[in-house]
Amino acid sequence: MHLLPLPALTDNYIWLLHDDEGQAVVVDPGDAAVVEQALAQHRWRLRGVLLTHHHNDHIGGAAALRQRHDVPVYGPRDSRIEGLTHAVGDGDTVEFSAPDLVFEVLSIPGHTLTHVGYVGAGLLLCGDTLFSLGCGRLFEGTPTQMLASLDRLAALPGSTQVCAGHEYTHGNGLFADTVEPGNSALRERRHEVAQLRADGQASLPVTLATELATNPFLRVDADAVIDWCAARGVDGNRVSRFAALRAAKDVFRA
Repeated sequence: MHLLPLPALTDNYIWLLHDDEGQAVVVDPGDAAVVEQALAQHRWRLRGVLLTHHHNDHIGGAAALRQRHDVPVYGPRDSRIEGLTHAVGDGDTVEFSAPDLVFEVLSIPGHTLTHVGYVGAGLLLCGDTLFSLGCGRLFEGTPTQMLASLDRLAALPGSTQVCAGHEYTHGNGLFADTVEPGNSALRERRHEVAQLRADGQASLPVTLATELATNPFLRVDADAVIDWCAARGVDGNRVSRFAALRAAKDVFRA
């Protein structure tokens, strides 16, 4: 199985999974034209669409792709998503015969209340819940919900490849460095990201192990994060620490 991040809109990634026979599945196609161009260029055949949440930059091209290719569209049970052929929820399984893929559906609310992720083939397709060196804004959910979602993702195997929905890594790294300036793994990751972006490459996917070592939103129990929170008068509650991090990131300017 091969993975191709397609840059779209301002800073989105549309993830295209394909096998050696040219069978493909697309994740969060906010722009149908970008997907059509890749399919035509490589002579791949679209076999399905996966959606993580209802925001238009993730679903905007799904209806057109469904109509043109007559393929199933999977996504969370949410009236704001039109054109689903299969509504999915926590614990459901999504299977494709070509390409040969099986995904487990995880409910990961926080960014939105109905947000889901897909885990399979060594990949985590997490939309806007988890970013490299960051996490999604809480547009609908609570800090408690988002932290529980991130804890759930953090429990996946460290080798899991995190496929997030946006190229936010550089900016997230600037904030992460203010929280853990002494984190050598974070320093190395930021250097790696700078080189990748300078070369015109995506900073994703990234292993979950790397995120566990560098992403402050997955490190609310790390001593440096606890100290950062304590310096700002935040008590020892995990949810309070996460909320403090998210609130600080919301107003952060480099």
